Amino acid sequence: MKALICITPGQMEYRDVPAPDMKKGHAILRIRRTGICGTDFHAYHGTQPYFNYPRILGHELSGELVDADGANGFTAGDTVTFIPYYHCGQCRACLQGKTNCCVQMQVCGVHADGGMREYLRVPSAALVKHPGLSLDELALTEPLAISAHGIRRAGVRPGETVLIVGAGPIGLGLMAFAKFAGAQVTVTDLNLERLAYCRNAGVQVTDNPVGITADVVIDATGNLAALNGSLQNLAHGGRYVLVGLQKEALTISHPELHKREGAIMSSRNATREDFDMVTESIASKKIDPVSYITHRVRFEDLKDLMENYPRKSIKVMVEY
Repeated sequence: MKALICITPGQMEYRDVPAPDMKKGHAILRIRRTGICGTDFHAYHGTQPYFNYPRILGHELSGELVDADGANGFTAGDTVTFIPYYHCGQCRACLQGKTNCCVQMQVCGVHADGGMREYLRVPSAALVKHPGLSLDELALTEPLAISAHGIRRAGVRPGETVLIVGAGPIGLGLMAFAKFAGAQVTVTDLNLERLAYCRNAGVQVTDNPVGITADVVIDATGNLAALNGSLQNLAHGGRYVLVGLQKEALTISHPELHKREGAIMSSRNATREDFDMVTESIASKKIDPVSYITHRVRFEDLKDLMENYPRKSIKVMVEY
């Protein structure tokens, strides 16, 4: 089968690789959709932590279930997605239900080869489906689950003010779930097209957040300057939540944090609880992730797109 492999930063190649064979407790998917996200983009440019080359990218996936072992409730032909964070189930985090930050975490497309190929083997326990959801909706469940987990981690309460830094797909999901939680939301980004989308969704927007303060500040950029600078937007007594990821050191002014009695926390991946909440939200039309898709590309043209990424995109969806 054909796969698109990131050989080194800035270099991708199509290669023929063996099709996955069945293993006990696993499932084989025929990939039909792959969403391109910031992780893929950072990996391509060499700025993604926890990463080794060569690697097959891709973890926002949906497809058809070809075969499965130990997948109760699933049958061949089902349209599915899956939770791409492979956890051990035995470490302290897993035993506390925090499978999203397992000590031995293996993320599909980061630590293990991902879905930019025709077929993929995944643990049967990771499978997710929901009646009536389309391939596009299922592929976008994962980034929305990250957003849902970020809002849950932040403990956003009704009436609080929330500043979301970054209006990519994760930021848009954070915006939606913060609104569901009853917060007053402002989104900041330098991409005016993305800000227009947020404005149409009924939130305040700005391309210059200087002077804005919020009870909860959430970074969805992974941009080092934004990560280091957004503390200035945190209200006294507030929470600063890092959803975006950066491989370089974070530099925070201790006096600025201390005088605010501010809390800094990270939000990593998501749990099945978050996936279930997202699929229900999509099915009930509370959220429309397909509206995030601004560009579509065939798998055979994906290499060219990665080399000439559309800067004004919100979400690129790969079709097979």
